[in-house]
Amino acid sequence: MKKLLFVLYAGIVLWCGCSDTVTETVTYMINEPVFMSANELRESVNVTDQAETISDYGKICFYEGYIYISETGKGIHIINNVNPSDPQNVGFIELMGNADLAIRNGKLYADSYIDLVWFDISNPAKPNLEGRLEEVFPMALPSPDNGYGYDYNLCYNTDGSRKGVVVGWKLKERTETHTYKTGGWWGGKEYDTQNVAYAEGASGSSTGINGSMSRFALYRDHLYSVISNYMHIIDLSGSEPRKAAENVYIGENVETIFSYKDNMFMGTPTGMMIYSVADPLKPQYVRAVWHVFGCDPVAVEDDIAYVTIHSGNACGQTNNDLIIYDVSDVTDPRHIVTYAMTNPKGLGIDNGVLFLCDDGLKIFDAANPQTLMANRLAHYSGMDGFDVIPFDNVLMMIADDGLYQYDYTDLNRISRLSKLPIVKK
Repeated sequence: MKKLLFVLYAGIVLWCGCSDTVTETVTYMINEPVFMSANELRESVNVTDQAETISDYGKICFYEGYIYISETGKGIHIINNVNPSDPQNVGFIELMGNADLAIRNGKLYADSYIDLVWFDISNPAKPNLEGRLEEVFPMALPSPDNGYGYDYNLCYNTDGSRKGVVVGWKLKERTETHTYKTGGWWGGKEYDTQNVAYAEGASGSSTGINGSMSRFALYRDHLYSVISNYMHIIDLSGSEPRKAAENVYIGENVETIFSYKDNMFMGTPTGMMIYSVADPLKPQYVRAVWHVFGCDPVAVEDDIAYVTIHSGNACGQTNNDLIIYDVSDVTDPRHIVTYAMTNPKGLGIDNGVLFLCDDGLKIFDAANPQTLMANRLAHYSGMDGFDVIPFDNVLMMIADDGLYQYDYTDLNRISRLSKLPIVKK
């Protein structure tokens, strides 16, 4: 997720008498890039069947009895979940720069900063590194975690070439002085931010199930990713993945992507955007629906789209809502209802049952969106839920303190099966 810029002004404006100029001194905080060589990055991959302690939550993917948890920037934890009442941490893929993953036909695909890396997971407990598609995400940059913007121009040479792989940020204070024409009055000019960036399934195949926070989605033989305002299309039909088409400029800070029928539903800070992938190599913009500025994942079932926005994040707004749309006609989505929530994040829908990370975990009978709030089935609090995957009557939720699982076979007697703790370092 990209971060908004917060500039600290210690402005000292000086002007004398009737002068037609004004001098402004601005002090602000900015992130400057930390680099690593591409060779060092590519030699750092390590797969082990020794469990690594999970110290932070991240994106999740479920595939054939295993849960894969991406710990941002660090790698992927492998959880044997054949018995959801007793999940076992059985292995780890050390993969720098990883944030997202997807699984198809026994292959795990994951980002590593600018590259796509893939593994054979025939033996899920010990994946085998098979290859790397270099520079497939050329504009990928890690998100600063301190709320400040970053200096984009420092990431590249003047000819646009890469100085190295940006693997982190160092917060710096800058003071700059500018003199401007007053234009008849004091004429102060806003700080020029042009160099500052704002931190930001196929038929006949088996595919993993991603949570709603994912930036990876699968459709037919293709992997779609949304990174740094671009949609990337990777062909998975051959023996090795390959870039299938030119990157598609989306023009929004797309944060999440959800595959439904022949369309990709994307969450952006300003709304839900829909692209058709009926022609997989030529995604076409269909429609966008706008809401108040806010970060939002999307989940869709039976032509109903569920979107959340929440406060207390880099999107810089105060709304906390669940918004529901009728998308039976994707060219004309219709707003059904908006519900105020506490601080909603990831969500999932399974056979009319909605699972929502809000003040822990809330579960609703969503058969009638208009009466959803009156049909809450359960509420588990005491944790900060991030994302969910509902599958085969088991709800998997990643939260700030662990991986929780619930049995919802009987909606009148939903019960917790297990918790695999996250140990903060």
